[in-house]
Amino acid sequence: MLELARKRLGDDAALRIADIGEPLPYSDSAFDDVIAALVLHYLEDWTAPLAEIRRVLKPGGRLIMAVNHPIIFKLVHPEGDYFKTVKWSDEYTFSGQKAVLTYWHRPLHAMTDAFTAAGFRTSVVSEPHPAPGARERFPEELAGKTAFLSFLFFVLEADQEPGCQASATRSTALRAGSRAAWS
Repeated sequence: MLELARKRLGDDAALRIADIGEPLPYSDSAFDDVIAALVLHYLEDWTAPLAEIRRVLKPGGRLIMAVNHPIIFKLVHPEGDYFKTVKWSDEYTFSGQKAVLTYWHRPLHAMTDAFTAAGFRTSVVSEPHPAPGARERFPEELAGKTAFLSFLFFVLEADQEPGCQASATRSTALRAGSRAAWS
């Protein structure tokens, strides 16, 4: 992937490989934007990675990310509990090679709670239609479907103060109150 990025970007970008589970090799408030495309759903715990991303973002900076849409788990595993964070695997074929990918499903509220606890505000949530050409690339997966939710996109804004927890407390209280109202 790094080689592909180098081909696309040339020498205009400094590219590095980093382990999202470890401290990133950047100073505090180093970036305006961070992009995490199809990364976080492979991780059981989002606490440290989100905190580290928040640390390297400038106040008001953005985390632009995509994850598996949480409804996919329920469609693939109808017997599964949507409201639990659970590990699941699925088999794919890429260029004729079979591969088993393992994901961590988490419900939408668990995602948004993790964002808020890390000091982010959600500014955009998007459920886009498949990209042009998707039906040609994935004919079996999309056969006969007029709509297909696969990914969920977020734009998150870093709070002005790194580690701001006030909004996390409000979010948890609101959600708990909402559940009580429906009980």
